[in-house]
Parts: sequence; structure tokens; C-alpha cells
Amino acid sequence: MTDPSPRSEALELALASQDVAAVAFALRHDVVVVPKLVAPVGAAGGASSGAGAGAGAAGASSADGAEGGADEPADDGPVFGAAEQVRVFGRENTDKRILLLFSSADAYAAMVPDDPHREVMLYDADALRAFLDVHLDVLEQVFFDIAGPHTMAATPEDLLKALR
Repeated sequence: MTDPSPRSEALELALASQDVAAVAFALRHDVVVVPKLVAPVGAAGGASSGAGAGAGAAGASSADGAEGGADEPADDGPVFGAAEQVRVFGRENTDKRILLLFSSADAYAAMVPDDPHREVMLYDADALRAFLDVHLDVLEQVFFDIAGPHTMAATPEDLLKALR
């Protein structure tokens, strides 16, 4: 990515203080960085859509974006509000998924430093709420800035309540 990393300073500060109310406020009034599912170039059939569809041995899978799962060419910057697919993660032998959200693209990069297909999108409260509404039945946990230093977690249901 070029220029400044996409970020939410409000979310960074809320996570640093471990203040649940401030995290909810930041999510309602700012943006959050969401990992984008990127299909390797030349992959037959592209990325599979639908939460629970596998996308490789790394434990990642796809879930349709908040406004659909259209495959569009990647560009150099983040996509706001997203018609792309969200990259979610899961454990082997389970159909449940974990949503990882980040305060910045740099925080995501710290989690997957060697991933050559590391792209992000920016979601506002409406896009995040729409994604959660659609995929609530397959999401078991949400983590913020999982690579640290100020990781927090929430259930998808609690996060959805905080966004309303």
C-alpha cells in the first residue's frame, strides 16, 4: 500500500485504553480495517463465496461482503463499504469462523507479515452491521488487533448490539 496506512485513530486509542465503551463509540463513528479475501491470480473459478467455504490450508475462508460477494479487480487502496469478500478465519474441523478487525492496515500486516496477498477494506458502522447481520450464524468470535499490543475480543452478538 502506498501513502499513509488506512487506520482509525479513535479505535487505536480505545484499544490502547482497553475501554469497551470507547471501542463501541469508535466503531459507530469512525471506520474499521477489515481484511479482504484475495484470490490468487489465475485461480480456477476465483474465490468461493459464502461463509464457511474454505480458501486453503491456512484456515482462512470467505464470507460475502456486506453488499454482496462480487469479484472485482483489486486496486491499490482500501475499498470503503465493500462489495468485496471479507477474509475470515477458522479452526480446522469446524464450520464456525472468527472475524478479525483492525485499527490499521499496519496492525493487520503485523498478523500476516509474509502474506503476499494482504489487502484491506474500510468498513463504517453500517457496512459492519450489515456483514454481521448476514453472517451471525457462522461467526463465533471477533478479535480486534489480534497481533497486539492491545488485543480485545467480543462475541458477534455483543458487537452487533454495540453498533445499534
